[in-house]
Formats: sequence, C-alpha cells, structure tokens
Amino acid sequence: MGIHILEPIKKGQKVMEKAKILPMDDLEQLKSSFTVTEEVILKRRSVRLYKKKQVPEFMIKRILEAGRFAPSAGNCQPWKFVVVRDPEIIQGITETTVKTAKIFKALIDYRQPGKRWKKPIANFLIRMKPNDMHPTPFGAVTLLADGKLSLYHGAPTVILLFKDVRGIGSPDLDCGIAGQNLVLAAHSMGLGTCWVSFAKLAFEYTNKWKKYFNITYPYKFLTSFSVGWPANNPDGMVARQTHAIDWYENGQKQVIY
Repeated sequence: MGIHILEPIKKGQKVMEKAKILPMDDLEQLKSSFTVTEEVILKRRSVRLYKKKQVPEFMIKRILEAGRFAPSAGNCQPWKFVVVRDPEIIQGITETTVKTAKIFKALIDYRQPGKRWKKPIANFLIRMKPNDMHPTPFGAVTLLADGKLSLYHGAPTVILLFKDVRGIGSPDLDCGIAGQNLVLAAHSMGLGTCWVSFAKLAFEYTNKWKKYFNITYPYKFLTSFSVGWPANNPDGMVARQTHAIDWYENGQKQVIY
C-alpha cells in the first residue's frame, strides 16, 4: 500500500499536477503538506454567483462519471442524474419552487404580526417533518417566497439527482456519496457548485416537473446541484466547528478534537 501525495511540477512544465505513490514509511512530506485530494476537499466552497459562460459538455460528463464511481451498497447505484442546460427549464423549476414556497409561507409563517394563530399548524408540520422544518430551511423558504434568495444562483448547468427507493440499505446515503464525488470532481476542475435541495418543493408537492422529466416509480427527487464557473474566487479553507471524537486504543479511551 502507499499514500497519494502531490509531486511538484517542474518550472515551465505545462501539465496538470501529478501524483505519485510513496511507500508507507516515507511520511515526512505528508506531515508538512496536504495531498491533492485533501486540498480539493478542504478548499471547496459552495458557490452562489456564476458567470454566464456555459460549462463544456465533456466536463459535465466527467463530473457525472465521478458520481457514478461512488461506492454504494451491493454496487446497487440507486441514483438517476438529469442534466439541465436549458435556461427556460431552469427558470421554470425556479418559478414552481418559488410558487410552492409562497404557499408554505402563507400557511405556516406565524412570525408576522397578527399571524400567531398559524403557530399550531407550524408545530404540527415540525413534528411531521422535523428536518424540513428546521429553522434554517424554514427561514430560507420565506426568503425564496419573497424573492430574496435565488434557487440556482444563475448557474448555466443544473444537475438533478433522483434516488431509487428500492436501493439496498440506505439509498439516501449512497446518493449523498455520489453527490459528494460530483461536487469534488467539479471543484478539482475549477468549477463551482452548490447543493440545492429546495427544488424538492417543485418535485415533491407538484407533478409538473416529474411529468416533464418522466420521473416515475421507483425514482424520487433527492437534491440538485448548480454547476458553473465561479464569478469570483471563493476557494479557501474556513473555520469549522469541531466535534468530540472518542478514540479507543491500547485499552484506553480518550476524547480528541
């Protein structure tokens, strides 16, 4: 076995960064620098502002191939990708999402003056859909409804991800791994991406776009991704909250961060 690490490019060498396999006992270089893969992971940021220039088709196909190579239970590959590069379709999905968001806001937003009577309805939905009704998406739905939050942020390409509900084990997990492969591959090519799950408002609560894309059983909308050239340079590591990790070794337990 070996470790994948960066091999520096010689001056004037017009090729992409290479990688080589080092023996496991040669770890000093690894201690002092990140691998290519680590840098892609650690510097990836969600991009919410894109250039209008379209992404070449071959790059999208490479991104999808990275997703396809994700591990899945029993190699079941419980996913279906749909690529949308037609501005009218992207706008249509956006409009349906915003329309549905306005309905939800009208039904459950009890924070407005004189609307406290809606709180029991909101509490009921929180119990039924605790993840969807978390304060973060709850607040974002109202922003979508008010036109203060864009759905796909002007991205020229959108990738829709549908899960096969018959998938072995946890198809949601398998699709999540495929999605992570997808966004990391895109970032490694200089592209920007953003996970966009609010589009479920256009697929889960209406039939228009399921019918348009011919999405039937066993597929169900899971999430989507905006893909494009970043309008600025958002790359860079940011502070992340650390969590306690229980570490068992040599018959002892310690907590590390």
